[in-house]
Amino acid sequence: MEASIIATKLYVPGPRRGFVARPRLQAKLDLSAGAGLTLVSAPAGFGKTSLLADWVQGAAGERHGRVAWLSLDAAEGEPGTFWSHVITALQTVVPGAGSKALELIGSPPLATELFLVSLINDLAALSQDLWLVLDDYHTVDGGGLADGMSYFLEHVPQQLHVVMSTRSDPDLPLARWRVRGKLVEIRAADLRFSQAEAEAYLNKEAGLGLAPEQVSTLEQRTEGWIAALQLAVLSLRDRNDAAGFINRFAGDDRYVVDYLVDEVLEHQPDGVRSFLQHTAVLDRLTGPLCDAVTGRDGGSTMLVNLERANLFVVPLDDRREWYRYHHLFADVLRGRLLSEEPDQVPLLHRRASQWYESRDHLANAIRHALEGRDFGRAARLVERALPLLRRSRQDAVLFGWLAALPDPTIRESPVLSVFYGAMLMASGDLAGVELRLADAERTLAAAGPAAAEGTGENQELETLPATIATYRASLAQARGDAAGTAAHARRALELAGPTDHMARGAAAAFLGFAAWSDGNVAEALHTFTGAIASLHAAGNLLDEYSSTVILADMLLAAGRPAGARRSCTAALMAADSQSESMLRAGAELHVALAELCREAGDLQEAGVHLAAAAAFYERGPMTESRYRWFVARALTAYDEGRRDRAMDWLDQAGQLYRPGFFPEVRPVPAIKARLQLRHGDLSAAARWAQLCGIDAAGGGTYLQEFNHLTLVRLLIARQRTGADTLAANAALDLLGRLSAGAAETGRFGSLAEIRMLQSLAFDALGLRLQAQEALAESLTGSPEPDGYVRLYLDEGPPMADLLRGAAKAKHDGAAAAGARRLLTLCTYQEPAGARSGEQPESDLEPLSDRELQVLRMLDSDLSGPEIARALFISHNTLRTHTKHIFTKLGVGSRRAAVGQAGERGLL
Repeated sequence: MEASIIATKLYVPGPRRGFVARPRLQAKLDLSAGAGLTLVSAPAGFGKTSLLADWVQGAAGERHGRVAWLSLDAAEGEPGTFWSHVITALQTVVPGAGSKALELIGSPPLATELFLVSLINDLAALSQDLWLVLDDYHTVDGGGLADGMSYFLEHVPQQLHVVMSTRSDPDLPLARWRVRGKLVEIRAADLRFSQAEAEAYLNKEAGLGLAPEQVSTLEQRTEGWIAALQLAVLSLRDRNDAAGFINRFAGDDRYVVDYLVDEVLEHQPDGVRSFLQHTAVLDRLTGPLCDAVTGRDGGSTMLVNLERANLFVVPLDDRREWYRYHHLFADVLRGRLLSEEPDQVPLLHRRASQWYESRDHLANAIRHALEGRDFGRAARLVERALPLLRRSRQDAVLFGWLAALPDPTIRESPVLSVFYGAMLMASGDLAGVELRLADAERTLAAAGPAAAEGTGENQELETLPATIATYRASLAQARGDAAGTAAHARRALELAGPTDHMARGAAAAFLGFAAWSDGNVAEALHTFTGAIASLHAAGNLLDEYSSTVILADMLLAAGRPAGARRSCTAALMAADSQSESMLRAGAELHVALAELCREAGDLQEAGVHLAAAAAFYERGPMTESRYRWFVARALTAYDEGRRDRAMDWLDQAGQLYRPGFFPEVRPVPAIKARLQLRHGDLSAAARWAQLCGIDAAGGGTYLQEFNHLTLVRLLIARQRTGADTLAANAALDLLGRLSAGAAETGRFGSLAEIRMLQSLAFDALGLRLQAQEALAESLTGSPEPDGYVRLYLDEGPPMADLLRGAAKAKHDGAAAAGARRLLTLCTYQEPAGARSGEQPESDLEPLSDRELQVLRMLDSDLSGPEIARALFISHNTLRTHTKHIFTKLGVGSRRAAVGQAGERGLL
């Protein structure tokens, strides 16, 4: 379907081509010449399109402007399609503009910023003002266009003005543009007809000759809602009893619109009324589709005639091939169809499904099959759509279809039984998953070997045995059964063909998970890297990039945080270069980078990544990774002093977590217990230990390591408070057992934490020499020690004291250097026994004049880019100054820097 592209002289959509003059709104629209975006936002039926059409004609004629008009629908929500149509519309008035951008769009992967820069450069050469009207933008908003549209509007040249009509506010930074004076807005309150406008429309335009009191009644009852007034005009034409009609119209508001439309429909010929009702099951109309649904010819001619008669038919393209009904009108038509011909509804939907299937529009074919209750057809179509849905991870779409199918239909299909089980796993119903996998196996066995071989048309059926084995591996992992996970994963590899990269990648991933669960990080890294390579070979880029997050977790356990950060950064750059379909992977990578940046002591950069992920996680679909975003937010919030908010976010993370997808190496309750210990709430942490049934008696498995190391912190705290004078000894015994397992499997990240905790335990017992030796091993024992900051700083003043001692050590230069590096980031002061007048190292270097300027700007509501512009420096230079300030003040965030500066009298 092509978009409607209308330049300078255009068709005015709506029930009337002529429309009442609205000078107050025309004047407001004239302000668009000084704004980057003019937003006309109101519910359906408020005359947005008609207003813009009248104004555009004036802009094209009286003001000698140039106008490109694009009418949108949901089919244009994919970024490549949307921007192609935008450029094509612009080219109708600026030939050649965006030609290079169109070539870039047609050369995947889609690089949004790259082609937009090319388009913007072309538009910058314009010598006259140009208006781009985007009508019905709400139909495409939320489809991954937000970032590209924001970038476009932020950078368009001053001679281009975008005018947007929409039913709801778009996902754009409107508040920022409003403050900057770059936004003109027209809302529902502006669009409502005043009584004078209603009188002009009813009497002058429609020629009804109504008395003032009759106009007043209609205006009051409709509250200026233009669609209802239009309906009234249609019903009042050729009637002699206008007064009686209006009096009846002044009845119960709940029935007003239905009554008016009934009056309109009653005056239509039977053939027209039948066509309207039968085609109302369709969201979009075109002649051949209408012919297929109604079983009659002449659909194209009928649509043209309906448009000419202004019977609420809206053209969607300039060739008059695709239309839609006014939404309110369509709702009433469907209601009448259900009331008068309920038996026809399933048949009409089935015909629509068949038509869409014949053209490979599977989503529409499935929707109509479901609405027509043709569940066998719907199930078959869902199976056809599965490969693409899996590659693009459209889980919400798939699960929505599966939930709409009756249970017997699901059980008849081994393929759908398996993926229904996947849906249950996402909800945490592990027992239900087992039942669905058993259903699938029984159905396959009953069908015989031929069913498992497939027909070549059903890819999922051909690979189903391997898929079942993979989900059994996932079930075993969710239950903490590493041996079972590995066994099922190996079985899946045996069943998968050599070119079935999707199945092989999933199976290899679970083998990696099994090794990881056993603590064998080296084997896990090797196996999981191979799994990612298989996903790449399968063309499953989304899972490839998302899996890098898990790879980063493994690298962190191996003591390679810098390597984890490099891997995630590279994957994020690759994901960003793809289409907006990679938003999920990008969000997951941003969260991983936020965690790694926080660990490295860069709270500002962590905040940047969390904010980048917010757009997806706040409004996007529920995913198994969403809980990690809340965990990362909680940890950074606690570091910034927002303890209550941190605890709230951890509670949300705990509610969102579902077992089954990845090994639970950092349980949310244990993370919460660690924050409670940092706050000094030992009783809450003790309740956690009791609830999870953990004690210091055994070494446990790697999956219990995080819990055990949290318990060690509790024991050390109890030793320091005198609550248990043997607690530190118990902690050292447990740490010794954990150390042996970590050293044996190369978990240098675990060893760094274990040695650090040993130093704290020795210190709690007064064994200072042993404490310093253990700390030196912690600071130097991992391959990339500089990546660990919060590991040490989170332990508070006792660790700060140990670091000061390590920094003065003469015999271990590497450990001393590491300690000094950490002390520059440490905000804890010298203990009371320190030499009088001695300052921490972080206070020794004063701030430069430029750094003081930046610091004062940090104590404002300005964003980073705004501060950079105010100081006439680049954003990168600002970040460099900010990092120097953080280092000198010994803080990790903007808020902490302002607070520390206030205490020191720098502000």
